[in-house]
Amino acid sequence: MVVTEIQPTKKNNEKIRLAAYCRVSSDSSDQMNSFAAQIKYYTDYSKVHTEYELVDIYADEGISGTSLKKRDEFKRLIKDCENGKIDCVITKSISRFARNTSDLLTVLRMLKTLGVRVYFEEQALDSDKMNAELFVTLPGLAAQQESINISDNMRWSYRKRMESGDFNTTYPAFGYRISDNELIVNEDEAKTVRTIFALYLQGMGKQAIANTLNANNIPSRKGKWHCFSVDYILNNERYMGDALLQKTYTTESFPFVRKKNKGECAKYYIENSNVAIISRETFNAAKELQRRKSVQHSNVSYPLSRIIKCCECGHNYRRIVINNKVYWGCSYKASLKTDCATQTLLENDIYSAYTAMMSKLKRYKSEILDNMINQLEYIEDTTNPNQASIADIDKQIADLSTQNLMIARLRTKSILSESEFSKQALEINSKISKLRSKRKLLLSDDSAEETICNLKHLSEIIDKFDYRDGFNEEMFSDTVDQIKAGYDNRLVFTLSGGLELTEIINERI
Repeated sequence: MVVTEIQPTKKNNEKIRLAAYCRVSSDSSDQMNSFAAQIKYYTDYSKVHTEYELVDIYADEGISGTSLKKRDEFKRLIKDCENGKIDCVITKSISRFARNTSDLLTVLRMLKTLGVRVYFEEQALDSDKMNAELFVTLPGLAAQQESINISDNMRWSYRKRMESGDFNTTYPAFGYRISDNELIVNEDEAKTVRTIFALYLQGMGKQAIANTLNANNIPSRKGKWHCFSVDYILNNERYMGDALLQKTYTTESFPFVRKKNKGECAKYYIENSNVAIISRETFNAAKELQRRKSVQHSNVSYPLSRIIKCCECGHNYRRIVINNKVYWGCSYKASLKTDCATQTLLENDIYSAYTAMMSKLKRYKSEILDNMINQLEYIEDTTNPNQASIADIDKQIADLSTQNLMIARLRTKSILSESEFSKQALEINSKISKLRSKRKLLLSDDSAEETICNLKHLSEIIDKFDYRDGFNEEMFSDTVDQIKAGYDNRLVFTLSGGLELTEIINERI
């Protein structure tokens, strides 16, 4: 046997495709000058080192290195590496590449599988070298700890200023602007705030207010008005001159995440902290009206509540009353958060469609439902791994029940004493109880058995159904798990047991 080693071929004239990544930290005092300097440096670098061919310079401006989410240029760099456009990445330091150690190692490992090496100039580390990952981790941890220390100092500073009442806000609410660290009323926006409170106290709903503002081309800071932005204004104590501080907080764990404060941190309420846009009486009246509506809404439930889902965006349909007629439509579409093509449906049409679907199902019950149950039971009998164990338990329960009957007869004929009968009966019933618990546990592991039980329950309900009775709310709740509203007035009913049936309602809108 002759073994010949074939050496890898080297393309001496082929240049290494180089990409440079630079990032100006968000806390840099001279971002643009530093940014321009880094770009110039890497452009000159490729000219001096002729073995490299500069593919591109990827530069994120003013973005923190603690997370990869908002670093668009970094994402573009990774994408070009995946597309095979880059052989080597050069960057000033590990902290410029990433402050999050977990992200750093994940990216380095991924680039290594793509055959792309990363060179960190400041640390003189090449990811292509052996054990480089170990050395990269240490300065990476130092950079991460630096970010943690900075964040801790900022949190401490904010907290102390809140405690003393000196903290104002970093982002003014709609209707205000900041001047010399003071909240000043923005009169153009303040008029909109007063309009929102006035319309709400007149009885207009939050979504109706948002629609009115959009129809009159009244601008918000985020484009269109939504019921959520109206709700935020109605519940913001700033408008009556007070301030609740630390409604949100930044987590201490790395990477940092902004969360709503639900009692994890102290809150600080400051009265008369800024100029009011509305009176306290108006603000409190709006709060009280919201409370009453919330109580009324919580006490009202409808058969279709949380049942209908939009087939396009997946959100629930909500109840809409127009000219004393009840409709159901996509909640996100109604809030202008999406532009679903699904239609708004008349409530009575949905009920009629359900009645028609149940009528057809009863007519063809033997062909559809009974046949399905029989097939599932056959499959269950032949494939269920627990079936043999369940059958054995059933036999043991039957034998013990026979023993129970026998000792009862012996007791009746005075062959067994009362104490002996009680002792044996207690022992037998204890065994039966344990076997039934074991059987129940085996059945709970069997989803097919549960499906069969649900379908049999559905079959019993259908036997009682009579279309002449019209819509039956109790029967509806007992049979329908979900309705998907599709296009062309199609409704897909998911019934108990997972059975799905489609019904088309007449277009009446």
